[in-house]
Amino acid sequence: MSETTLLLGGRIHSPGNPDATAMAVTGGTIAWVGADHVGRALHPDAHVVDLGGAFVAPAFVDSHVHATSAGLLLNGLDLTGCASLTEFLHALRDHVAEHPGTLVWGHGWDETWWPEQRPPTRSEVDAASGGAPVYLSRIDVHSALVSSALIERAPLARGAEGWDEHGPLTRVAHHHARSAARESLGAAQRREAQLAFLRHAASQGVASVHECGGPDISDPDDLADLLALAEQGGVPEVVGYWGELGALDTARELGVRGLAGDLFVDGAVGSRTAALQEPYADDPSTSGVLYLDADAVAEHLVECTRHGLQAGFHVIGDAGVAEVTEGFRRAARTVGVPTLAGMRHRLEHLEMVDAEQAEELGRFGVAASVQPLFDAAWGGPADMYARRLGPQRGSRLNPFSRLAASGLVLAFGSDAPVTSVGPWASVRAAVHHRTEGFGVSPRAAFTAHTRGGWRAGGADDGVTGTLVPGAPATYAVWETGELVTGTPDSRVQRWSTDPRSGVPGLPDLTPGTRLPRCLRTVLRGETIYTRDSSDEEH
Repeated sequence: MSETTLLLGGRIHSPGNPDATAMAVTGGTIAWVGADHVGRALHPDAHVVDLGGAFVAPAFVDSHVHATSAGLLLNGLDLTGCASLTEFLHALRDHVAEHPGTLVWGHGWDETWWPEQRPPTRSEVDAASGGAPVYLSRIDVHSALVSSALIERAPLARGAEGWDEHGPLTRVAHHHARSAARESLGAAQRREAQLAFLRHAASQGVASVHECGGPDISDPDDLADLLALAEQGGVPEVVGYWGELGALDTARELGVRGLAGDLFVDGAVGSRTAALQEPYADDPSTSGVLYLDADAVAEHLVECTRHGLQAGFHVIGDAGVAEVTEGFRRAARTVGVPTLAGMRHRLEHLEMVDAEQAEELGRFGVAASVQPLFDAAWGGPADMYARRLGPQRGSRLNPFSRLAASGLVLAFGSDAPVTSVGPWASVRAAVHHRTEGFGVSPRAAFTAHTRGGWRAGGADDGVTGTLVPGAPATYAVWETGELVTGTPDSRVQRWSTDPRSGVPGLPDLTPGTRLPRCLRTVLRGETIYTRDSSDEEH
C-alpha cells in the first residue's frame, strides 16, 4: 500500500502555486502541490482524501501560552464573561457549591468593564467562597484575588511587596499566593488540564505552542510534564521556555529552547505594574514596577548567547522597553551585533515601543512575540489602555506595522489564558488594529501566526510553516467561504477576489464575518485533530 496521501478537491494555500487544488504527503513531508488531475497521474496508488472544497493552509503556531493555567480555565471558573462585581460573586458562589472541598482556580475578571469599577474585597471573596481556598487571577494574570484560606497556605505573601490586606495581590505577594495555589494542584489534575488545553489548541488549527514557563508563574515539574506529554504524540508540539536568570543547569535538564518567555522585566498595564516613564493616568501615585535593569538584561543576553540558548524577556511598558533596548546595546558591545542577532532572542508583548527602539531591536535580530487580541480587547480611545494611560499614550500600544517595518520577526500568540486561543480572530485583530496605521496586511498577519511562530521557535529553514514540496506536512483543513486577496489601502486593507493577483487567497476576515471552522489539524503527517458532529461551536 502506498505511503502517500493525496488531498484532492480543495483550495491549497501555497505561495508557489496559488491555484493549487491538491497536495501529496509522503512520510510526514509535502511531496507535491498542484492540480487534481496531475496529482492523480503522479500518485495513482495514493490514499485519496476528498477535501470537498475545503481550504488547506499551514497550521498555526501560538507563540505564547501557559498550558496548565489555560487548561484549568477550560474546566474551572471562567470569569471572563462577568459583567459586574455582583455577577462575579454569584459565579464564585455557584462554583464552590458545585465543587465543594477543592481549591478554586479561576481567571479572567476585569473590573474596568464593571459598573462598580472596583474588584471585590477579600471579605467579599471569603463570604462567597465559604472558607474555601481561592485563587482568581485578573485577566492579565499579573494580579489576583485570593481568599483568606489561601493566604494561610502562603504566609510569605503577607507583608511582601504588592501585599494588600483587602484587595488584589500584585508583585511578589501575588507570586507567593500563586505558588501556594499551584502546589495545591495534584499531578493528575495538572495533566488533565494540560491535555485539555493541547487538545483545544489542536481544535483551533494550532500545531505548535510555545510554553512560557518560569519560577514566578509555574515550576520545572509543570514544564517537564508538559514537554513529556507532547512527546507522546497526538497533540500539538510544545516548544519550551524557562524564564529565569542564570538557570543554565535547569535549561539543560528540561531541554528547553531557551531561558526566555516570561522572564519579567515589568508587569502589565491592567494591574498597573508595567514600568512606565510617566505615572499612570488613573493612579498618579505609581509608575509600575521594574524587575530587571539594563545590566541584568545584558548579562543574561551575553550568557545565553555564549551557551547557544535563546534569551528573552517579558516587557510591556515604555520604561521597561527602554531598559531592554539598552541591555541589547550593551550585550552587542560584548559579543558583537552579528553574533547577538544570530541567536534570534525574543521579546514577549513589546507593547510600548517607539520607532527608534524598534529599529535598534530589528538590527539586533529580535523576534517579537505579540498578541493582537490585546489590542482588540483593550485598545482604542476609550478602553482599558486609554483609561490606565490616558487617550494619547493608550492609543499607541502594539504597533505591529512599526515592528514589521523595522525587521523584527513577528510571531503571534494568545498568552492563553489571558486571551483565548483563536488564531483567525488574532489575524483579524492584527489587520483591523484599533489605532490607524498600526495594523498589518492579511498576508503579513497570517505569516506571523504561521511561519513567524516557527522562526521565533528556531525553525528558520525557509520552508517550515509553508505548503511547498519539501516542507513538513503540518497543516490545517478549514471550512470557510470565498477566499479573498488583500491589497493596500490608505487605512487598513481592501479585499479582492481577482485571481490575477497571483497571491494565495485567505478567508474574508472583515469584522462581522464568520471565522473559518477547523475540520482537521495535522502535525508532520500525523492527524492530531478531526472534527466530528459532537464538537461544539467555537
